[in-house]
This record gives sequence, C-alpha cells and structure tokens, in this order.
Amino acid sequence: MRKKIVAGNWKMNNGVKETTQLIRKVKKSIADLELNNVRVIVAPSFVNLVGAVKGVKDSKIEVAAQNMHQEKKGAFTGEISAEMLQSIGVKTVILGHSERREYFGEDDELIARKIDAALANNLEVIFCFGELLEQRKLDNHLLEVGSQLKNTLFHLKAADFKNIILAYEPVWAIGTGETATPDQAQEMHEFVRNVLAKKFGQETADSVSILYGGSVKASNAEEIFSKPDVDGGLIGGASLVAEDFVAIIKAI
Repeated sequence: MRKKIVAGNWKMNNGVKETTQLIRKVKKSIADLELNNVRVIVAPSFVNLVGAVKGVKDSKIEVAAQNMHQEKKGAFTGEISAEMLQSIGVKTVILGHSERREYFGEDDELIARKIDAALANNLEVIFCFGELLEQRKLDNHLLEVGSQLKNTLFHLKAADFKNIILAYEPVWAIGTGETATPDQAQEMHEFVRNVLAKKFGQETADSVSILYGGSVKASNAEEIFSKPDVDGGLIGGASLVAEDFVAIIKAI
C-alpha cells in the first residue's frame, strides 16, 4: 500500500523561534491523531534543521531539507552536501523544486545528478516536476512532464524508487492562489504513474507516492486528496500556519 504523505515546504521563512513554535504546535495537534499509513514531513530552512530534528523527536513528524549539492565536498561556498544532512539526522531532501529551476537555473541534468548523490547517500528524495502556464495553455503539459521524468529518472533502477517520492507541482499554481482542479491533478498523476509503469513496471508505479503541490489549502485538500492517484500534498504557504497545516493533515 502506498504511503499517504503531507509535506510542508517552509521555504525561506521562519527564524529559530518561529520554527520551534510551529513544530511544537503541529506536534501537539497531531499527537492524538490516528495517522495509519500517513507520513507528516516538514522542511525548514538549513539553519533550522538541527533544531527541527531535535524538536520532532518522539513525534509523528519527520524533517526534510529543501535542497542539497550534488558533490560530496569541496569549494562550493554556501552549499550543503548529502553527508552533512545525514550527519544531523535528516533523511529526506526536496529536489527539483520549480523555484530552484526558475531562480537558480537548475536544469534536468543537474537535478538528475543531485538525485543520484542523494540516493548514493541513502537519502530519500522528494522529486518535484511540473509545467509552466504557457505549456498548459498549448496543451503540452503532459509532454513537458514526460520529458522531465525521462531526463531525471529514466537512468535509475526500479529498486531506487523505494527511496523516491514524486511531487507534481504545476508552476502556474505555486503561490498564485490558483489551483489545478482535482480532475487536472488526477489526470497528471495517472499519466505519471503510467509513464513509470511503462519504464519500470506496474509494481513500481503502483508503489510510488505522488504528491500534489500547488496552492493546497484546508478548504480544497480533501477534494484533491480524494483522487485515486493523489497520495497527498507538498504544501507551501498553508504549512506555515499550524492550524491550516493540521487541517490539511486531517483531510488526508
């Protein structure tokens, strides 16, 4: 059975105090929930990862990093390696987020190298992909996503997918207030699963959790999560408010 996952990407928000308070509130609010087959993940900024790992101890929350470098070590000022993440107890990393692609020039080739580095160091990967608004308007959204999957994942082995979570994020719906309809999300998630099935086999495709990311809120989460190929969400702004994030967790 595929795991259901609600992951909060906190991006460049929250200092130490705010991070500690947010974790404490979420931790307390979900302590008594029956979260069978559901994972809750939060991704604070790099400077707050150590405190977050300590803060979620003995709770139902896991901690992920928002990014990492593809090399083991070296003269890469300001970068963080997979081994560094491991050393503080982080076991999951978000890679390929559209903001990394747009603002920092990360392309499929670089993201593929990062995925390889993460897997080589036994880190779980939340791999993000999705189309731009103009690509959807031209009805090229499936072609674009298929290309991203091929360029970043097709060199892997089926066994690697036990450490990969997929996150479909239509770029036009990130931080805009726009949201793909539940049917649009399902169409893409089903397409992705079919792509994986053709390349890696149906068993692998059926076992991979595929999250939706794009202005998920407490008000629309339940309907989106109800779709058969949507296994949860990668949540942005709504994960910064404890009450909203908990409501989304409950919706799954």
